[in-house]
Amino acid sequence: MPADERLPTAEPLSLLATGDVTVEGRMPWSSNATFLVSVRSEGAEMAAIYKPGRGERPLWDFPDGLYRREVAAYRLSVSLGWDVVPETVLRDDLPLGTGSLQRFVDADFQQHYFTLLEDRSWHDELRRMAAFDILANNADRKSGHCLLAEGQLWGIDHGLCFHVAPKLRTVIWDFAGTPVPDAVRADAARLVAQPPETVRALLHDDEWNALLRRAAGLAGCRRFPDPGDDHRSYPWPLV
Repeated sequence: MPADERLPTAEPLSLLATGDVTVEGRMPWSSNATFLVSVRSEGAEMAAIYKPGRGERPLWDFPDGLYRREVAAYRLSVSLGWDVVPETVLRDDLPLGTGSLQRFVDADFQQHYFTLLEDRSWHDELRRMAAFDILANNADRKSGHCLLAEGQLWGIDHGLCFHVAPKLRTVIWDFAGTPVPDAVRADAARLVAQPPETVRALLHDDEWNALLRRAAGLAGCRRFPDPGDDHRSYPWPLV
């Protein structure tokens, strides 16, 4: 959908929350069950990505309910005023049971983090994405999880976020040691001063407290952190 035809934010959220959902097919190369669906209501239609809880493979280091973290990442993005995550809702009336439903972003799939990094005009948005991953404690920011669409960058696949233990694994380390933008630090400080209850509702208490600690740390951080020598700082595969 061209940027000038994009629906206002409230309309996609309403459609995602109330529309009739039809499964069109399973998305390839997904470790968990992930489906492309159509959402329809009163003549409006939207493509979306559906991640049902029952389709998740158990993980030793993350509790189940990764779909809730997808929704929490969207709500965190909104709370920060960054809008780096496509509209995402939680529903329990979906074809395969409770799960997350996220607006499908019709991106230029030839573009990803490593290609976008070559164009300095995207560096401010990439820095903001890096800051978002620090706050969300994203354990799986692959290059292909950075999408170019509708004139901006989007981040997707946030199921492995919000763990209590430090688990940041990302390809976005090129800004390590560079200044954290003042606006990013101010937004992180505001998150601590005005904690978003919409995010808290989806996290365990210890996860919520860890998020606020990361936000306070980022608010006081002058430069982006280094990955160190730990190979687990990078996801695999990278793309």
